[in-house]
Amino acid sequence: MAITLTRQAADHITRHISKRGAGVGLRLGVKVSGCSGLAYKLDYVDAPNAEDRVFEQFGVKVFVDPKSLPFLEGTCVDYSREGLNEGFKFSNPNEKASCGCGESFTV
Repeated sequence: MAITLTRQAADHITRHISKRGAGVGLRLGVKVSGCSGLAYKLDYVDAPNAEDRVFEQFGVKVFVDPKSLPFLEGTCVDYSREGLNEGFKFSNPNEKASCGCGESFTV
């Protein structure tokens, strides 16, 4: 399985890396947080770690650390803007439940 990006997510990441003036991609991970146990974590990557798994789509690289990968396998990352709300959305086949506020999930 892989981590995939929609065209909208890839375009958004590309624009932000360009605005930063540096970066080789996006790091996707999970952290212990929230009422359901896990939360998604996003950071721009200037230098990848040797143990990272790298997924590339639409010219954008997504880096995932080995500890996060089992929780993220098969995840599709989208980006949407609806009125005043905008942000990344995750379609994760491993997710069993999420909290009411949408900030955390459990597998």
